[in-house]
Amino acid sequence: VQLQASGGGLVQAGGSLTLSCAASGNIFSHGVMGWYRQDPGKQRELVADITLDGTANYTDPVKGRFTISRDNVKNTVHLEMKTLKPEDTSVYYCKGRFNFRDYWGQGTQVTVSS
Repeated sequence: VQLQASGGGLVQAGGSLTLSCAASGNIFSHGVMGWYRQDPGKQRELVADITLDGTANYTDPVKGRFTISRDNVKNTVHLEMKTLKPEDTSVYYCKGRFNFRDYWGQGTQVTVSS
């Protein structure tokens, strides 16, 4: 199984971006999908995740600004980010649980300028 992330970029504070992640390969079991972010020298931290039935969970700093969604047929997960702040600048990674194990996508850089 491979995860391919896309959608990062440079945006001004207050702007919006949507990250997407698509899983491909021989998938016969689905689990939680989510987005994490990691700053240099720091641990990767959860931003948001979503269960198979659509229950979403967000870290407090992004609540009310970010929305996670998934398509279980297309094996995709999206992160709509609004009202972006400079502190949202980070490398974002998608993660998906497929076939009873976790897979990571490559990171995508999000830079929010003040």
